[in-house]
Amino acid sequence: MLSASPRLLAAAELAPDDLHAAFGAAFADYLIGPFSLPPAAWPGFLARQGVDLGLSRAALDGAGRILAFCLVAPRPALGRWRLATMGALPAARGSGAAPALLDDFIARAAAAGQGAVELEVFAQNERALRLYQGRGFAPRHELHGYLAESGCLSPAAAPAGLREVDTEAARAWLTAAEQRIADLPLQVGPAALSAASTSTAWQLDGAQLLFAQPDALSLSVLSLIDESPRQAAATALLQALRARYPEASLRVPQIQRLDLGGAALRALGCAVLPLHQLLLLRPC
Repeated sequence: MLSASPRLLAAAELAPDDLHAAFGAAFADYLIGPFSLPPAAWPGFLARQGVDLGLSRAALDGAGRILAFCLVAPRPALGRWRLATMGALPAARGSGAAPALLDDFIARAAAAGQGAVELEVFAQNERALRLYQGRGFAPRHELHGYLAESGCLSPAAAPAGLREVDTEAARAWLTAAEQRIADLPLQVGPAALSAASTSTAWQLDGAQLLFAQPDALSLSVLSLIDESPRQAAATALLQALRARYPEASLRVPQIQRLDLGGAALRALGCAVLPLHQLLLLRPC
């Protein structure tokens, strides 16, 4: 236990290597397996999460060592702050450092005039879920992930009207979607374009698919958004993707809402990943 309240410091004032090392230590025993990033990948991770280090905070002990951290991503289009990620080093768990950071995050968001704060948490992470719900966060959406190995997900020729668009057009589409769709997860919005050094965007009938190909045998869906209840356009986009890359496995991380494309993934036979996230919201 801490003998005194931790000192909170803006993450921008920390040495980048120290914050990166603290992240690695905090997530070494993560629920879905060790989550470590090489130093070269750290800036890209912060960009994908939309992190503002000036708004982010770390809790330090009396010797100036990091106990826990709270990385914050502002969402000005929604009038919210997002808790991009929060973690405590193993030795600091139960010390009160993480709750102190969470309380500070909520208070600063309210003082900054934000309408709400949001976060995603794995539903199976019971300890974290209790902490967040105890601070007034309530579930808004389930966020699932999917996997389709090569040979799964029936292919179909690209339908008339499917078009590939450049990064600028894809970002404009996602920016408009973020303003239009309540509770659109940050990572499938404009930030998705930072998820890979190269990505491809397809549009069809009011839907958009953004994907990357890490290697010849794998595809990653960075963003799939189809607001239509039938999700016919999402289905056609996924089938055209399978036709283009018949041998590649397809993976969708646990950030996919059922009503924005997840139903199409399920109808096409993609396997649902065993762990899923909840998008939580708390009014300020």
